[in-house]
Amino acid sequence: MATKKKQGKPVTAKSGGVKAVGDINGLHKSRMKELKSTVDQRMNAAQRDAGVLIVLTGDGKGKSSSAFGMAARALGHGMKVGVVQFIKGKIKTGEAKFFSRFPDEVEYHATGEGYTWVTQDRERDIAKAREGWEHARRMLGDAAVRLIVLDELNIVLKYGYLEVAEVLAALRARPARQHVVITGRDAPQEIIDEGDTVTEVRLVKHAFQQGIRAQKGVEL
Repeated sequence: MATKKKQGKPVTAKSGGVKAVGDINGLHKSRMKELKSTVDQRMNAAQRDAGVLIVLTGDGKGKSSSAFGMAARALGHGMKVGVVQFIKGKIKTGEAKFFSRFPDEVEYHATGEGYTWVTQDRERDIAKAREGWEHARRMLGDAAVRLIVLDELNIVLKYGYLEVAEVLAALRARPARQHVVITGRDAPQEIIDEGDTVTEVRLVKHAFQQGIRAQKGVEL
């Protein structure tokens, strides 16, 4: 494709329906200007500070990973963090090892005993869920705890180990500036409706399906 110079800048000549580089750059600038105007309007309309409820659900990988990423962010801002891991607890995870390095900034409880298909003891699972919920409920009443991760709470609610109404009541009564992140597949519709930000993580494919077991630093 032939090129020519105009005002000291190389410009690709139109050929075969291809637009000149200058036209493309001009179109990009115009579109970005319009986008900035739209984003600025939205940002100007969103000036209120408040604690948010974030619900991470779906069958894809990354729900807990996202939640603990937010916990790290909160720590970076000098915020106190609370974590309750339901279901999980039998295996020492990387996040549990990492956040235990911050005993003054992070209150961490892993109260589960493993996957429900491993424990196979509903009454014991209910008791462990209740143990975790007592920690969670206390932190939900403490304004000093700025962000709380309730990992796999959706699974607990799905199996009826805790009542959704009891959880909703505690969430609604929490301090106004406290953020809460709830993770787990199959979030009840009531939790989804209550959430300020709700994300469904969709599975496309997973290494486990290719015979690769859970890896430290990735799943554990």
